[in-house]
Amino acid sequence: MNARSLLLALTCVGLVAPAEAQLSVSGSPLAGLEQLKDFRTRRDSSSDPNWHSGNSDRRGIEAGGTLTVVELEGPGMITHIWFTISHKAPFYSRLLTLRIYWDGEEHPSVECPVGDFFGIGHGVDKPFMSIPIRATSEGRARNCYWPMPFRKSARITVTNESKEPCRSLYYYVDWQEHETLPANTAYFHAMYRQEHPCVMGRNYLLADIKGHGHYVGTIQSVYHMSAGWYGEGDDFFFIDGEAEPSLRGTGTEDYFCDAWGFREQDGPFYGTPLWEGQKAGDRGTAYRFHLTDPVVFTNSLRVEIEHKGSVTLPDGKRNGFIERDDLMSSVALWYQTEPHKPWPVLPAGPERLPFNERPLVVGWQALKSGRHSDGAAATQDLRGKVTGDKFLAFTPAEVDGWMELRFTTDKAEAADLVGQMVHGPEGGRYRVLLDGQEMAVMTLAGEDVGVTPHRWGMRQLTAGEHVLRFEAANRPGANAGSQLGFDSLIARVPVYARPLNLDLRKIQQ
Repeated sequence: MNARSLLLALTCVGLVAPAEAQLSVSGSPLAGLEQLKDFRTRRDSSSDPNWHSGNSDRRGIEAGGTLTVVELEGPGMITHIWFTISHKAPFYSRLLTLRIYWDGEEHPSVECPVGDFFGIGHGVDKPFMSIPIRATSEGRARNCYWPMPFRKSARITVTNESKEPCRSLYYYVDWQEHETLPANTAYFHAMYRQEHPCVMGRNYLLADIKGHGHYVGTIQSVYHMSAGWYGEGDDFFFIDGEAEPSLRGTGTEDYFCDAWGFREQDGPFYGTPLWEGQKAGDRGTAYRFHLTDPVVFTNSLRVEIEHKGSVTLPDGKRNGFIERDDLMSSVALWYQTEPHKPWPVLPAGPERLPFNERPLVVGWQALKSGRHSDGAAATQDLRGKVTGDKFLAFTPAEVDGWMELRFTTDKAEAADLVGQMVHGPEGGRYRVLLDGQEMAVMTLAGEDVGVTPHRWGMRQLTAGEHVLRFEAANRPGANAGSQLGFDSLIARVPVYARPLNLDLRKIQQ
């Protein structure tokens, strides 16, 4: 986002005064900062209590434990929350639950996985930029700028719902202490929900709100159960109990302000910061913030979106507008004045993941029974980064060298296969085959030694023995390394497991 578009965006939402109202003739977006403020600036952070000489600026959370981040006394307004987290568990940001309670309420007004609240689903770290949320440091620095007022108190907690301890949570909570708040001040709400899978014959429910307020945003995540476009579904806003929605859309990507499908992009009001494509097993997250067009409701608001798109059926025919059984989740964002109605119970951390992971092959363990062409095969140490702190390293003696590893599956199942490959200065170029069928060609060269996941796609595995084969694919005369660094082959099995290419028409009958 360039400076001009950011200034325009801030002006549109009232965070910057329009040019004609600014005292400064320079047109600076900082105009108005010279005006005196009538609040006290406050901050709570994870700073070491021994701030003179200590540097232990983090908090840990045991597996299953809850950390109270802050307890504030009002009247006040939270203006900025920053988190960065070190956690050993894969997809940790889906396994950490953020809750915020206003004025001593029993049920939180914010209840979301940490990652989804900060704009990215699936437990993925990914950078992006918008007005109310921004993530940097490859997605590990999470920032929220939603204004969050409270009259009496605010309490923020984070619960670790993984089997691993959260080693470090660093945080800032910047807020303003006020004498009073205007009578019409509304409370911020953020509610997570999911359907794994979407229910056939029923639209996906984004929000069902009772009260007086305005809706300000949607974050939607999808895990594709089938290849094809998932986003033909329209959005519907039923305001104050109306039977026919007064706000009706024309397609999922249209609601999220894009067109002709999705691609990775971000911006002030909308974006798709995560988009892997339209293959089975691909993941995506889109956001739409109603900053210039909040949806106002007096008594109630119900927000739905269809889960329709294209599917290639087992007979080879393509249906471009059919209900899909993808795994969908979302965060609804709004403000309202009175206490919210009770929400459904939040799914437990592991239940929020779209798939379960398990290793099919661990490289250093499989080396003893593996076969390979002439060359040096051994295990190498890489503590803290690979399974069991070591990985399989193979350097072929010839340009057409190869390595085979065998594994057995107990039952037939569809799984998204991920190779955890070790990249480094000596990394080579390899073809990857499973049972004789090519899955990918990959280059393992890198400046530093580390693990990179390579998604090899959804495969229907049969019960029995399988052969994972790596074939050196360096071009003749290429000045490159030749080493194969292999940590493990991971199977991601969707929590809603069904055979690939199951006829969705039968599911809907």
